[in-house]
Amino acid sequence: MSQTNTDLIDPYGRQIHYLRLSVTDRCDFRCVYCMGEDMQFLPREQVLSLEELLRLAQVFTTLGVRKIRLTGGEPLVRRDLMWLVERLGALPVELSITTNGSQLTRFAKPLQRAGVNRLNISLDTLDAERFRRLTRTDRLPQVLAGIDAARAAGFDRIKLNTVVLNGRNDDEVPALVAFARRHGLDISFIEEMPLGRISDHGRAETFCSSDTLRARLASRYQLTPSAERSGGPSRYYRMPDSDIRVGFISPHSHNFCGDCNRVRLTAEGRLLLCLGNEHAVDLRALLRQPDCHEDMLRQAIIDAMQLKPERHHFDLDEEPQILRFMNMTGG
Repeated sequence: MSQTNTDLIDPYGRQIHYLRLSVTDRCDFRCVYCMGEDMQFLPREQVLSLEELLRLAQVFTTLGVRKIRLTGGEPLVRRDLMWLVERLGALPVELSITTNGSQLTRFAKPLQRAGVNRLNISLDTLDAERFRRLTRTDRLPQVLAGIDAARAAGFDRIKLNTVVLNGRNDDEVPALVAFARRHGLDISFIEEMPLGRISDHGRAETFCSSDTLRARLASRYQLTPSAERSGGPSRYYRMPDSDIRVGFISPHSHNFCGDCNRVRLTAEGRLLLCLGNEHAVDLRALLRQPDCHEDMLRQAIIDAMQLKPERHHFDLDEEPQILRFMNMTGG
């Protein structure tokens, strides 16, 4: 049965052509805005196999998905991940991956050869002690070496992602832009999302808006708004003396839900229709039925689009309504 990309349309007329595919909830970092220090991860039997992940990705491409981003947790800690990457790289999609960079000295070149087009690398600070406090690891040199390995590998585009926390790393934003300029890397600054209960900091106190960051950067760099889009929520700016893009992801201050084009598949097979809501469909249960066939999966995904909400509603002054941590969905 042939399908077209008009099949994945939500109730608000938004066309879904971007799948964020979480391959694991596990990570070798414990970033303070992402998860608790003493995490309980999913039992392995609850996590989709690589074969199951591939099967679902193939179904999504028949429904018009043109971009797949692998996420985690940290995707590169998933055993035998390259088996999946090589097969996804053969699909008619733009394939990208978000990583904390810790494994890139080993994986950068194999990922590029397997068909990964774009790479997002998390980098919240250039200071070793701050890095230790934010990630609860001491692996900044390992991440910086991974960034160098990624630059040498020849990806179409590499972008740094920085979650900005007021009083923690907000003063480093100009230095991080300077680092990105020196190395020819795009960079996006992200407002923290209130997902999961954390005890490390108060989110209202550490919130730093994109407007504040742009004003701070304006004293040093001439930022011009760009109409460029990468398929995600970043709003980009250009500088006349550099080829890089500076992006801002602003779930609080500038809601980006109006043109949302994406859904997320969690590592345990929940099709999550919105990062900031719990609307989801259990595809694992269907996938593991003995009589499950592709048309059943396609129809379940099409039907799930009707659950996609118009927008998320975040309130920094209230207890988080979404109790899952970011490592469950990959952002």
